[in-house]
Amino acid sequence: MAAALLTTGCETNSPPPAAAAAAAPVSSAAPAPAAPAPSAPDAKAFTTSGPLVAEQQADVGAERDGRIIEVAVQIGDHVRAGQLLARLDDRMLQAACAAQKARMAAAQAEVRNWKAEQESARADLRRADVLLQEKILSQENWEVSKYKVDETTAQVERYESEQAAAEADLNATEVQLDQSRVVAPFAGVVGRSSVRLDQQVKAGDALFWITAEAPLHVLFTVPETLMAAFTAGAPLELTTADYPGLHQSGRILRVSPVVDPASGSVQVIGAVDHASPLLKPGMQMQVRLAP
Repeated sequence: MAAALLTTGCETNSPPPAAAAAAAPVSSAAPAPAAPAPSAPDAKAFTTSGPLVAEQQADVGAERDGRIIEVAVQIGDHVRAGQLLARLDDRMLQAACAAQKARMAAAQAEVRNWKAEQESARADLRRADVLLQEKILSQENWEVSKYKVDETTAQVERYESEQAAAEADLNATEVQLDQSRVVAPFAGVVGRSSVRLDQQVKAGDALFWITAEAPLHVLFTVPETLMAAFTAGAPLELTTADYPGLHQSGRILRVSPVVDPASGSVQVIGAVDHASPLLKPGMQMQVRLAP
């Protein structure tokens, strides 16, 4: 009887197979494979474009109001630094310059004359000082000698002032005369001209556009994601649709340290090495890193 009870108790404590399976923990699902990381952009495959610019380019304008009486160059002419481009009417200035030179010369002559009078008066005063001490000359006559020194000194100062004023006026007129000549600021070629004979111009009006022909730079931008590859000194390969067979070498000269937030790009300036004579400022170039 005891054995039967023991057997019955053991059967009661063992769960059935179905219940055991239900009680087993359920394993979690296997994780999905991670998406592959995007590959970094290939800087060598990146191509952009930008214009060629000369290192020196400038609008040359009138420095004073006046009328053009001579145009010495035309579009396409090569010019040297200081070469005359155009000239304004300067006849009134020439006349004023001559008058001021004459005025200055007259003042200089008066200064010389009065200085001679001054030296003579000072010598007379020195003699008068001795005679006054020896009581040979009266105080009244000594004062006459002293007055003459004072008078000649005042006249010297007066004409020296006139000479300085005439010289200042002459310098101002000569500056205006110099401004009547519109000259090239550096050697280059005339790219634009907006001047003609008898044209009335005002100070600041642009009359010519001069550009140097060398050295040439190329301006372009690169995305922020590629800026690490475009460093100063990196070699460039330049091509242009104008001359499909032309392959021009270059190098990165400067890279802007600032990213444009609107476009997410940086400005780069490239130098063109030994530029082909076919290349002209303003041409559009395709740019890529040299392989």
